[in-house]
Amino acid sequence: MKPKFRTWGGASLGAAFLMANSSIGPGFLTQTTVFTQQLLTSFGFVILVSVVLDVGAQLNTWRVLTVSELRAQDLANRLLPGLGYFLAAMVILGGFAFNIGNIAGCGLGLNVLMGLSYEQGAMISCAVALLLFWVREVGKMLDGFTKILGTVKILLTLGIAFSAHPPLLQALQHTVLPAKVSAAAIVTIVGGTVGGYITFSGAHRLLDAGIKGIDNQAVVTRSAVSGIVISTLMRFVLFLAIVGVLSHGAALAPDNPVASVFRSAAGELGFRVFGVIFWSASISSVVGAAYTSVSFFKTFHPVFARYERACISVFIVLSTSIFVSIGKPTQLLVFAGAVNGLILPIALAIVLVAAASPRLMGAYRHPRWMLLSGWVVVAVMGGLSMQALWEQLSH
Repeated sequence: MKPKFRTWGGASLGAAFLMANSSIGPGFLTQTTVFTQQLLTSFGFVILVSVVLDVGAQLNTWRVLTVSELRAQDLANRLLPGLGYFLAAMVILGGFAFNIGNIAGCGLGLNVLMGLSYEQGAMISCAVALLLFWVREVGKMLDGFTKILGTVKILLTLGIAFSAHPPLLQALQHTVLPAKVSAAAIVTIVGGTVGGYITFSGAHRLLDAGIKGIDNQAVVTRSAVSGIVISTLMRFVLFLAIVGVLSHGAALAPDNPVASVFRSAAGELGFRVFGVIFWSASISSVVGAAYTSVSFFKTFHPVFARYERACISVFIVLSTSIFVSIGKPTQLLVFAGAVNGLILPIALAIVLVAAASPRLMGAYRHPRWMLLSGWVVVAVMGGLSMQALWEQLSH
């Protein structure tokens, strides 16, 4: 039987957008704003470092999972019985933190658009997310929904960046030679881009679509790199918009700093545009976080797979309930990235150990340069995570 080759597009492009949109969520927007406010043009260096780390993490993870044809938790359990349950627990915990932040972002977005309280906006968005799952088949909905929202977010933010007139030369200079660096910023940004469940979201989507095995690796690689490029483009455009606004002396509101950027750059129209971007980013991330987090335990028992939509619904409702109880949307959005940044080196280390196991990978031999790049990411993120944690404890 001839191997089944896949073309670029459809589910493979959808997987790229799923990963990118999961990372271009409300946490992405808020984290970028908070740390750009602290580091100004030097935040470009944080983006550059995060891209390098993102590539090392994603290429290894996507290739190992699609070649082994196993989800991350199943691969970990075969590597060491019980390890998959530990990995799943970590990722689900991180996904839950992300989703509470995503729901918080929905509340912020609808507050801007309709003047609703954060809690009212969160509850309405929870109902919309549930409707999306129960009305259409999950896979098709994710592929189409994330492509549209990803394009809208990039185009709208690009317009705001142009109107803000950022100091481009200084931004480019400090992207390579930063005036100051923050370990906490790197950990949070990498965690918000490829940490936690995001590490596995695109690869699990490809497995669901049947894009797996050695013969499909060209498509897998393109999908992974495209997801990183999409999220990096969006972050750099947003960074330039924020720097432009700050360079003109604007003060950002602490309770919703991203909204201040859009209001300063384009007045009330920009403020409303922000509401559209933030809500769409948040609702798509609610969908992505719930879908991928549930995928981590649905293979443990047939009952979870049979009632997948019910499990996803419970996940979304619980996330909403916790946010409504706690509040503090901006702090929750930054906290979610930091938590998932701590999870990344552990999750990636498990994948890399499995990649070197002939028992799990068969005749496939994982490229040495990929293994090396992956272990560099583990070492750097592990060290930075410890430094960032120490900085937090010191304060």
